[in-house]
Amino acid sequence: MSADVTVLLRDRRTNAVLAWLVVTLVLAVVVGSVAAGELLATAFAVALAAIVLLPPISYRNAQAMLPWEILLLAALPVVGRLFATVPVTGNLATYLSVAAIALIVAVELQLFTPVKMTPRFAVIFVGVSTLATAGVWAVLRWGADRLLGTTFILDPALTEHAIEEALMWEFVASTIAGVGAGLLFAVYVGRQIGTARIPEEVQA
Repeated sequence: MSADVTVLLRDRRTNAVLAWLVVTLVLAVVVGSVAAGELLATAFAVALAAIVLLPPISYRNAQAMLPWEILLLAALPVVGRLFATVPVTGNLATYLSVAAIALIVAVELQLFTPVKMTPRFAVIFVGVSTLATAGVWAVLRWGADRLLGTTFILDPALTEHAIEEALMWEFVASTIAGVGAGLLFAVYVGRQIGTARIPEEVQA
């Protein structure tokens, strides 16, 4: 076995080990969120873990994992939401989590499917996905307020103008989070890192 092949295989094993450690951390967040009664954080952590585990389960290959750096960046908002010692303004943590999931989906499409994104399209894809999710989330909260009497958006203590302003700031936060995640992916695509760490039999 040549030295180059040995280094390549070792790099794949190292990436797989580190990636599985990140997955273990996300699963620990799921348990902690359930114990803390943080249902929204639980939902995001479960969604992130499910998406990350899709390639190794589909290909039945434990090394079919995304680059661990990307996984760690995506996991930070989910982990931070549970362990933050100070409150996060508005729904910023929510939109960071959404942007992280959109980032993971984009990277998996790039590495494991025939879909290939240019850096510019990646920014648009992740940004629009995050903003669209923010819109759906706002509609769901509004529907809950009207049908169930909750006060997610229609808070009687706030004026109509204040509610609209807060909602617009949420969309601004979601746009910033999405574009930021998209730019991270654009840098990832530009450097073309990660492909060598994925077993050839599972590469699209």
